[in-house]
Amino acid sequence: MPAAGEHPLQESSLPFDSPQDLEDVAESIIEQLPAGTYPHLTEMITDHALRPGYAYANEFAPGLDLILDGLERSLRAR
Repeated sequence: MPAAGEHPLQESSLPFDSPQDLEDVAESIIEQLPAGTYPHLTEMITDHALRPGYAYANEFAPGLDLILDGLERSLRAR
């Protein structure tokens, strides 16, 4: 399993290359959401993903590892 930050294909396919691009994509997503329908998603985007230093791979990899580890344990228990 690759370590966090070792997902160049995933990161290269994201629709942004710079912090400004990320803000533009985030604003576009938020504008398309019906007002108040997804308050937690809006909060995550504005208060978390738009923070300086945010890296998608640093968030994605640990979560994926948890899911895959749980599935592996479940399969071994059978």
